[in-house]
Parts: sequence; structure tokens; C-alpha cells
Amino acid sequence: PELKLTEKAKAAKECIRDTEYMRAEHMQLLDEWRHAVVRNAERVYVNSSGKEFNMSLSNTCLDCHSNKAEFCDRCHDYASVKPYCWDCHIDNPKETK
Repeated sequence: PELKLTEKAKAAKECIRDTEYMRAEHMQLLDEWRHAVVRNAERVYVNSSGKEFNMSLSNTCLDCHSNKAEFCDRCHDYASVKPYCWDCHIDNPKETK
């Protein structure tokens, strides 16, 4: 399905990884982040171009992709996937209704 990017995501011009990787592997990346943060107290992710990001679904991913219904849910619903991320991570409070 076609995803709606926020203006902030469009302005960023790049995500932490390329689009194809993120479409296919974002859950593995988030699992790696969770492990690094919880078990190793590592909080900074450095991508292949050397740019640093906080390892945080709520503060990094949802900062640009703040409209969960138009971004996350669109693909997850299409694929009949029920991610458990939202069991702990509430919807982004910055999301505009």
C-alpha cells in the first residue's frame, strides 16, 4: 500500500536505513535496538553513512513517522500483522488528530 509520509519525514530525505531495508527488516532492527539498549545500555545507532540516531521507537522512528494510522497501520493491516510494539509504546503524543 501507498504510505503517507509526514512533512518532517519528507524533509529528512533519508531514514536511518534505505527504504527497501526498512520495509523488509524494520522489526529485526527494532529487536536489535531493544537488545542493545536493555542488555548493553547502548543508546546510539550509527548508520552506514556515519549519522547517529537514538535507538528509540518512540523518539526516533515516531518523530518522523508520527501518524501511526497512515504509516505503520497501513502496511501492518495490509499484511494482517499485529505487532506487539504498541503493548508498551503508546501512540506518539505528537500525532495530530
